Amino acid sequence: MDGNGRWARRRRHPVSFGHRAGVRAIKRVLEGCEELGVEVLSVYAFSTENWSRPRAEVRALMRLFHETMQREIDEMHRRGVRIVVSGRRDELSQRMRDRIDEAMARTALNTNGILNVCLNYGGRAELVDSVRRLVEEGVPADKIDEAAIAAHLYNPELPDPDLIIRTAGESRVSNFLLWQSAYSEMLVTDTLWPDFGVDELKAAIAEYNARVRRFGGRPDELSVGSVS
Repeated sequence: MDGNGRWARRRRHPVSFGHRAGVRAIKRVLEGCEELGVEVLSVYAFSTENWSRPRAEVRALMRLFHETMQREIDEMHRRGVRIVVSGRRDELSQRMRDRIDEAMARTALNTNGILNVCLNYGGRAELVDSVRRLVEEGVPADKIDEAAIAAHLYNPELPDPDLIIRTAGESRVSNFLLWQSAYSEMLVTDTLWPDFGVDELKAAIAEYNARVRRFGGRPDELSVGSVS
């Protein structure tokens, strides 16, 4: 979800204005996913590295996350969307953790798509935490394989993303879903995240459908089930 700050600065507004516009973009894209049959939408809301941003911006972001989760939970539940949060929740405030627990518990049985919010998330941190859990469980080193690591990720029940979309012209991986994105298709668009909508999503999926995925082997028929 790149480009919130640039979007705000071009309009001579504070960065927080761009982040709020970014939340509206999430709602549009989630509606587009429902329309197009995309089952999982993962959004990179806040990385483990984002704590290094100006303190005022971090505080504003945390307030926005809390307010948004509180405001939107009823609507998400009504639409049948399941909310999950991936990341190091123990480093968030108790107030935020309580709100996350409420949102996840309330929507746990919903089946009309999944919104995966990556909050205080880092791909390397997720792998470290997965291995730590294995060690804590006393799993012998010779029993640690790909399946064991995958089973101890933050939300192991989620499928690997088929398509990762980077907005604002950014072409880096940026520590996002490192394990899960091994064979994901990547698409970079110059559109800033607050301007990204259903039309852009449809165009991205159309481009995805024109590609051939080999997964290291033969071409496979394509269908998008998970977008990040």
